[in-house]
Amino acid sequence: MKKICLYCLIAFLISCNKQHCPDGINKLPMYGQVPKCPEQIEIDNDFLKECDELFENRKEAAVRHIDYGWGYFYKNQLDLAMSRFNQAWLLDKSNADIFWGYGNILGKKGDFEKSIVYLKESISINPKNPKSWESISTSYGQLFFKTKNIEDLDKTIESLKTSMKLDPKNTRVYGELANVYSYLAQKDSLRKYVELSDSIGSTSVSPIARERLK
Repeated sequence: MKKICLYCLIAFLISCNKQHCPDGINKLPMYGQVPKCPEQIEIDNDFLKECDELFENRKEAAVRHIDYGWGYFYKNQLDLAMSRFNQAWLLDKSNADIFWGYGNILGKKGDFEKSIVYLKESISINPKNPKSWESISTSYGQLFFKTKNIEDLDKTIESLKTSMKLDPKNTRVYGELANVYSYLAQKDSLRKYVELSDSIGSTSVSPIARERLK
């Protein structure tokens, strides 16, 4: 009887200990910004120590883990991608590409409101990354389809134009601008970006936009 009680006590203590460790935080940006349990903190410290031994500095290690994150992202393994971006965040919280990654993952999951929050953070750290502006334009555009709020479409245009200024060679942006103007029924602007898109060989203009131009 005493042994059974002892086993029950041990099981209870283990259960209580586990309850203090938040589950699934690797799948959330910045680990969900919740306090970690001692075991999780120990794992983080071991990870940082290992990176200190393998890399010249933590900024370099963060870049490597960001690369790992994008690798998983393009394989559509979004939870693994998030865990790598979180590890990069542990290493260097000032790297704008981490927040760009968070925003893209959330956008791909359909959480456009939160996606925009992290993409704004990325842009505030590094406003000269044209890809971050392109990403936030996509989230604003998808949010427009959800809310039908014309302000979201205006922000899509502003973001695309900023991306275009930073990287005039990105052919996708011209096509996307044409697509947006087709919804606004602004035929002059629509024609302008269709012609620009065609002149540089972009394939981003949708058939619907071309039909609306007619």
